[in-house]
Amino acid sequence: MAEHIDVLMVGAGISGVAQAYHLQTRCPDRRYAILEARQALGGTWDLFRYPGIRSDSDMHTLGFAFHPWSSAKAIADGASIRAYVEEVARAHGIDQHIRFGIKVTAASWSSETARWTVDATGPEGPVQFTCDFLCMCSGYYAYAKGHSPEFTGAEDFTGLIVHPQTWPEDLDYRGKRVVVIGSGATAMTLIPALARDAIQVTMLQRSPTYVVSVPAEDAIANWLRGKLPARLAHGLTRWKNILLGMYFFHLARRKPEATRQRLLGMLKDHLAPDYDIATHFTPRYKVWDQRVCLVPDADLFAAIRAGRADMVTDTIDRFVPEGIRLSSGRTLPADLVVTATGLDLLLLGGVSFQVDGEPVNFAGKLQYKGMMFADVPNLAFLFGYTNASWTLKAELVAKYVARLLNTMRKRGQAIATPRNDDPSVTPEPFTTFTSGYIQRAQGQLPMQGSKKPWRLHQNYALDVMALRFGSIDAAMCFSNPGQDKKAAA
Repeated sequence: MAEHIDVLMVGAGISGVAQAYHLQTRCPDRRYAILEARQALGGTWDLFRYPGIRSDSDMHTLGFAFHPWSSAKAIADGASIRAYVEEVARAHGIDQHIRFGIKVTAASWSSETARWTVDATGPEGPVQFTCDFLCMCSGYYAYAKGHSPEFTGAEDFTGLIVHPQTWPEDLDYRGKRVVVIGSGATAMTLIPALARDAIQVTMLQRSPTYVVSVPAEDAIANWLRGKLPARLAHGLTRWKNILLGMYFFHLARRKPEATRQRLLGMLKDHLAPDYDIATHFTPRYKVWDQRVCLVPDADLFAAIRAGRADMVTDTIDRFVPEGIRLSSGRTLPADLVVTATGLDLLLLGGVSFQVDGEPVNFAGKLQYKGMMFADVPNLAFLFGYTNASWTLKAELVAKYVARLLNTMRKRGQAIATPRNDDPSVTPEPFTTFTSGYIQRAQGQLPMQGSKKPWRLHQNYALDVMALRFGSIDAAMCFSNPGQDKKAAA
């Protein structure tokens, strides 16, 4: 028989831990469980084990507001982040609610019973759960494999080709010639780490990315931590970084060319006077059309200046036995090729959904406040910001779910369904980001609406107003089994 749980969460990464904490704090009468397909918590920070893996957001915003990040480093390595998430789960008893090795495959909603039936595969075979409310905390990409383009001649290459998402634990790259294909945060992280032991590391990119050097330690945060209680120091640092990030993002939108020139000008402080910044570090797109890469303490630039790493901006003609032949005719010799070519986006963990027997196609469906979907009852999803820390949005959604559940309990309503009854709301793309993993997945992404509460802000301050203080009745239909009417406030 199916086990019934009041609130079921899928995924034990940062999103799942955030949802669990705010649920047990704000809705202590609800029984909850977290289903995790892997054998460890931490999500991304347990999965990725490539050299140099680190955060691309500062830990005062990537960390949880309710559990201060206490390390001096603001840009932290993957092992430290994984240990932090584990520490948070243990400290708040969340780890006791995680069921490991259970992969969810399908979820079916019944309006007659006001319940989800969730099908999964566990260590001993198929298992089934029912729940009143379902929270998808499974991230945004496929864990099974990363995005790996097919390269002509790859079978002729006599060296090794690896993807960072499936980095072999015993891979020895000491004294090897390494080519890293890619220009995103993963490549920027790998280059200085590999350059410490490899004989030569080359970053091969089709087009450049905006790169900014930041201190690995936040001097203000560390000063505040020595003067104030931990929670207060953490809160002040968190808001400092949130506001600075929002200011920079909006400055880039208001004055794109001035921002562009400022970022490119900063690179001159880190590279040789005759370095070809125009070719290797000047993107064709505007600042924040894609995520800006953070380089702690200019480690990437230091590796380039020292001659341990170099940049090549070109396209691949084909692999050859000794390396990669470029479209320009040049051949890059390599013993190891790392395909830091991105992620495969996977919405809602690849789970198939039905509502009252009808399959749900989320492609093109309106999202509600960036955390629910039109006409899909009692289902929340946590999807972080593209222009700021993932955790900021995850915690806002987690608090809103708790607020929604308490409202339903208070009103005696079992079902909450976002409904768009406004004909003036027009669909718009889910995001304007031009990153490769977004563009490759356009056909499977939901839409946002032209007006709130269907509009996706990508703005923490606006989301605070919408999710913490905004009306919970806006475009929301509350009902019980057999009903379909909006409850009065």
